[in-house]
Amino acid sequence: MASLVGVVMGSKSDAEVIQSALDVLTSLGIEHEVNVISAHRTPDKARKYAQSARERGIEVIIAAAGMAAHLPGVLASWTILPVIGVPMASGELKGVDALYSIVQMPAGIPVACVAIGSAGAKNAAYLAAEILGLKHDKIRHAYEKYRSELQGTS
Repeated sequence: MASLVGVVMGSKSDAEVIQSALDVLTSLGIEHEVNVISAHRTPDKARKYAQSARERGIEVIIAAAGMAAHLPGVLASWTILPVIGVPMASGELKGVDALYSIVQMPAGIPVACVAIGSAGAKNAAYLAAEILGLKHDKIRHAYEKYRSELQGTS
């Protein structure tokens, strides 16, 4: 089966935090792919990735980046797929700069933004599941099951 979610990180150093998103996607049975693409070091690769994502079956992109955090916005500029930005806690500002960068997209090129770090990575995967659940019954049922299990915890 083709991957439905493209998970892109700006640097290999983001892998540990992004693993939280990958674990959620796997637990919900959502096929995904993972790539390291820098908006600054490999801009042409970012463009090609975003432009080809839909034809490859990707329906949602999760993009994690720190500091200037241009990756989610750059990918969003090249595709009409939903892009969820995950700000990474890096640099002197510990992710606040990345958060501000992602949430300040210009009108017309939206990027959803979640919390900084691992909690944000998990929520990006859950948000992707909600989006995909509108079309894919199996994913919706898996997500509904997860949510019902949350009610039993406090």
